[in-house]
Amino acid sequence: MDIKNKTILITDIGEFIGLRAAEMASSLGMKVFGIQDSSDKIKKAQNLGAKVIVGSVTDRDTATMACQGVDIVLHTAEVAQEGGSLDKFREVNVHGTVNIAKAAKNAGVKTFVHLSSVLVYGFNYPNHVTEDSPLSEENNPYCQTKIEAEKALLKLNSPPDFGTIIIRPGDVYGPGSIPWIVRPLLLMRQKLFAYANEGQGVINHVYVDNLIQAIFLAIEKETYGEIFNITDGQETSWKEYFTRLAEIAGLPAPFSLPKDELKLFLKLRYQGQKLFRKKADLLPEVVDFMTRPYAYSIDKAQNMLSYEPKINLEEGLKLTQEWLQKTDIQKLVQ
Repeated sequence: MDIKNKTILITDIGEFIGLRAAEMASSLGMKVFGIQDSSDKIKKAQNLGAKVIVGSVTDRDTATMACQGVDIVLHTAEVAQEGGSLDKFREVNVHGTVNIAKAAKNAGVKTFVHLSSVLVYGFNYPNHVTEDSPLSEENNPYCQTKIEAEKALLKLNSPPDFGTIIIRPGDVYGPGSIPWIVRPLLLMRQKLFAYANEGQGVINHVYVDNLIQAIFLAIEKETYGEIFNITDGQETSWKEYFTRLAEIAGLPAPFSLPKDELKLFLKLRYQGQKLFRKKADLLPEVVDFMTRPYAYSIDKAQNMLSYEPKINLEEGLKLTQEWLQKTDIQKLVQ
């Protein structure tokens, strides 16, 4: 498929991944539409020339309206937290995904790309795990609902009329990333950030532009019914990543705590925040996300999509540093 002049609808177009996808799609000559659940997050997308509908992917009328005249849907909307109410996760991650997919199918959309997550493999998976490996819910609502959404979407796949593609990104970082840039740095500023178990294990980082590059390759090659792991293909330890992140922000290197101690500290902190009716900024479950042991295989994406990440960690952190120097990151979490 030649994507130039095609019309793409991006859900959560005002968020980190959605906004960068809109920028890159516009630069490729695509017409960009968007859905965003909050009117105060749409200005940057509108400045790119995108037509944005304010509403939720869980609303049938919003989804139906947004999909009219669209060739491609890139579905990035999700509840992305380490823990919480399963019903809240399921409403958006499963019901919202199915709702927008069915609306797209009914509107004659040809290509539906769903951003899932490598977290569908759980927290304890084999080294270089591949797309056909077993999935694990881990009694975690994020993992569980990402798995449920994938299964529901694959049932809707019916090319050439309606083709679904599932992308499982690693840990997406870059300018605007809340979990892997903004939140760690804000905690480091308060000397509250620590990594677990001497920072062993692998962060499967993927610079946001590399992820979107892979998405466009999958669309162009019309890889309907396929699933792809997408990372930078570098095996970087948690310690190295967070140490380098601190360096680009001019902060001291973070320290390490044993996993159980770190979880206990975060649990007590979370309970204290609840007691004083403060919004929790970090859940104890984050430790499970930050102690994953191994790399995910990207062989399939390299072979089928000719995917080769263009931006390595050094360059990605440099671009992020330039963004940090002109951005008040505190405002991004208010």
